[in-house]
Formats: sequence, structure tokens, C-alpha cells
Amino acid sequence: MIAVAGVGPGKPKYLTIQVKEAIESFPKVVAFGRVGASLESLREDIISISRVSDLKVQVTGEEDTLILASGDPLFYGVTNYLMRSGIQVDEVYPGVSSLQYFACRLKKPWNNYQLISLHGRDFDLQNLEENPLAISLLDKDHNPSWLSKELKKMGFKGKLIIGYRLSYEDEKIEEIEIGEKALDLDPLAVAVIEIEMVK
Repeated sequence: MIAVAGVGPGKPKYLTIQVKEAIESFPKVVAFGRVGASLESLREDIISISRVSDLKVQVTGEEDTLILASGDPLFYGVTNYLMRSGIQVDEVYPGVSSLQYFACRLKKPWNNYQLISLHGRDFDLQNLEENPLAISLLDKDHNPSWLSKELKKMGFKGKLIIGYRLSYEDEKIEEIEIGEKALDLDPLAVAVIEIEMVK
């Protein structure tokens, strides 16, 4: 059996009971470095990997395996990669996404925001003309300063609210005007994009 579980934004207290029980009971648990390190208090023998392609080596079908993913495993998550690779996923256990967590930290209803990801992929920022409110996952190439600069180049005005290391002790939230440089404290940031004026 192959299962994928979302572990939430980072801190173990955001695990669901279902996921916590799965971590404790599965014979083999695999996680990306940061995810596994944050859960060492629950289990010390989590196998750490650094690339998505490493999963093919770990998921052999010889023993029940639980794959841990940050956030929710079906929102631009690893589950899609596994299924595209021909690996049968038998169960998916939901987790709190960093987008949910961030919206709650900001006390900001997010039902009118479009959900996008610039984490390992491109998105046509021109689409923000149609819906000027968005929440986005970022990465080392598409970091907050890059996003701010790109939006400015496109003629957008407004603000970005950026969350770094969400749920961890050193969590940091900053707000900048579009065009300003951000702190860029962590490559896996989340940004709320609020366009106030479309060019």
C-alpha cells in the first residue's frame, strides 16, 4: 500500500490525528528533508529525500509506504507526480495547506482569492488583471522580490503580504508595496497578492 499524507505547514501540532497515527504505524515513512526534520519528535527513522525523483527508488511496493508532503498533498503536491509516474497511490490523507494557515494568521477571508503556484512552475501574471486577488506558493527562483519586481514591470500597483517559515518559531510576515524589495528570508514563502490598480 502506498499512501500520501499532508503534514500541514510545518509544526507537528498542525498534523491531523489521521496523519499522526499513520506516521506512527506505517512500516516505512519517506519525507523531504525539511518535512522529515520537523517530525523527528514523532519518529526518528523517517527516510529523508531531497528530490521528487528519489521517490521512485523508495516506493518499491515491497512494503507499505507513507510519503509525507508539506501542506495538502493534492494542491500542486507530490501525489500528481506519483500518479503520472505510474505509481499507484492507494490512499491520500489531507493536511492543512500553507495557504489556509496564512489566511488564518492574517484573519483574511480568502474565498475571492485565486490560488496559484509559482513553486517549480510558471504562471501568467497577466491573469491578475481579471482577478486582482491571489495567494501564491513561491520558490527560490520565483521569490518575493522577483514577484514584486515582475508585477511592477507589468504596471500593477498594490501590495504583497509575504509569509516565511509559516508555523515555525521563526515565522516572519512582511508587507511591501509592489515594486519594493522583499526580505527573501526563505525560498518556500507564501504571498498574498492584492492588486489595487490594474494598468
